[in-house]
Amino acid sequence: MTNVVTPQRPWGLIAAAVAVLVFAAAVLTYAVLQVNEAEENRVDAVDEIAGVQTFGYAAGQEHVTTPVTYEQSPPVGGPHDGEWADCTGTVYDVPVRQENAVHSLEHGAVWITYDPAVVSGDALDTLTAFADESGRMVSPNPGQDSPISLQSWNHQLKVDSADDPRIEQFADFLTYNQEFYPEPGASCENPQFISDPLVVGDGSRGAGSMTTDAPTTPTAGAETGAP
Repeated sequence: MTNVVTPQRPWGLIAAAVAVLVFAAAVLTYAVLQVNEAEENRVDAVDEIAGVQTFGYAAGQEHVTTPVTYEQSPPVGGPHDGEWADCTGTVYDVPVRQENAVHSLEHGAVWITYDPAVVSGDALDTLTAFADESGRMVSPNPGQDSPISLQSWNHQLKVDSADDPRIEQFADFLTYNQEFYPEPGASCENPQFISDPLVVGDGSRGAGSMTTDAPTTPTAGAETGAP
């Protein structure tokens, strides 16, 4: 009598191969969706960002050591302190002195402010994630008239939610966009401001606190605390 042995199918290997193919398809689909979403969110002009306000501050604004009463809140241009706030992807947990922040805008930065009474937890994590490159900074601004406000030189956008897609549009289009700010190539680095940030109500460190608007060298983002 002859025994016939039926070959066993390698079901384990087949299942593993199918799982790999399914995973690869899912990854590819996700990547395609992300690219499509980024493309849909892309803008090529300021007026394509719904709700953006545009102002007319000229280049060559005066450096001052005294407080400035700005027309916009938070401000988007005008006279400012000779020292700029570090804007190398910096997340502040203190309300940055406005006169220093405006100098950062002059250097091409996007400044994102939020009302800490409204924005916290996961929403704050989402917001601070936008400070992922040089040319951006995030800081609280208690009592502002919208939960979140974005500023660049001569531009402002106010939104209610950290998930608003216009935040990314504004930040991506206006960070270091040389068409829109007075001093292309000026620095965003100020290590002293990271370790000892000036806050609302502080006085100026004086006209000699910064000696030059040196060229920008992008660096990793930083986080600051109260001095």
